[in-house]
Amino acid sequence: MKYMDEYRDGSVARGLSEQLHGISTRHVRLMEICGTHTMAIFKHGIRSLLPETIELVSGPGCPVCVTATRDIDRAIALTRHPEVILATFGDMIRVPGSRSSFRNEMAQGADVRMVYSTFDALNIARENPERKVVFLGIGFETTAPTVAASVKAAQAEGFSNFQVLSVHKCLPPAMDALLSGGDLAIDGFICPGHVTTIIGTEAYESVVRRFGVPCVVTGFEPLDILQGILMLVRQIEEGVPRVEIQYRRAVSPEGNRAALAVMEEVFEPYDAHWRGLGPIPRSGLDLREEFQERNAALAFDLDVPEVPEPPGCRCAEVLRGAVRPPECSLFRKACTPRNPIGPCMVSGEGTCAAYFKYHAS
Repeated sequence: MKYMDEYRDGSVARGLSEQLHGISTRHVRLMEICGTHTMAIFKHGIRSLLPETIELVSGPGCPVCVTATRDIDRAIALTRHPEVILATFGDMIRVPGSRSSFRNEMAQGADVRMVYSTFDALNIARENPERKVVFLGIGFETTAPTVAASVKAAQAEGFSNFQVLSVHKCLPPAMDALLSGGDLAIDGFICPGHVTTIIGTEAYESVVRRFGVPCVVTGFEPLDILQGILMLVRQIEEGVPRVEIQYRRAVSPEGNRAALAVMEEVFEPYDAHWRGLGPIPRSGLDLREEFQERNAALAFDLDVPEVPEPPGCRCAEVLRGAVRPPECSLFRKACTPRNPIGPCMVSGEGTCAAYFKYHAS
């Protein structure tokens, strides 16, 4: 297929749906671990095309949502330093911390700027040599290489006023944590196309070996998702789990070696805390020692206390696929996109936001 509309062909979608109805013989629970998949599944009514035997659940694939409250509080604390300009992606502006948000701090005079790329933040540093510009490094392996590249550029150009507060996460360790918990039944993973474009499919091989759970790397158009689900169900029915690529127009087994190289040069793994999953070994990315002068966590006092989740908020359980948003007593009542209690209602990739926008109940 050459053109985007071909990936939304209704007749092909019906054919894939018929195949799924024809081969699915038992109940299976498939998890999409990418917030972009979650939104696409709701937007295009994918569930309505599936047999009753196939259940889709959403996982911790929204980087904004899995960012721990304490990490958000640390970033908010940065904005209270008068010499700091904090640059961040737009999804973060309204995400609540324990007592405030970036939007609230902006209303009080904090200099928080929404950017579309890390190099936008680097340009802000060029234009404001008398200020400290801190980029909030958030996202999975998709965005981490661009942040690494901006750190290297700042180093090469000698901009001492550009720093990063890294709360980057790595997705494969979270998959391992989900399956190791023992309280979730997951029969297959719909793996994210954009992340895997960077890391390659080898990153999922250990999940298949250790847990016998199949993985299919899938694109984001309706036919991509349906074909990815069909590939997973075939594996389950055959009883031979493996890693497969549906999104072959972008993904290769080895990934993007140049992106991996720059990411590895600048970052090193550490044990990061995930909302909903807790601490996961070697699941975060922090700046290596040779780039420590770019590390905002070391340059500023960001010691903030641990705080519990907001009373009644079940974002943590939603992110593990343990509950669906309507099971939260705050959903559509106290918690709405206009007044979000938890991050899953804020982000454009949040499961609660998807349910609110596309689900009738």
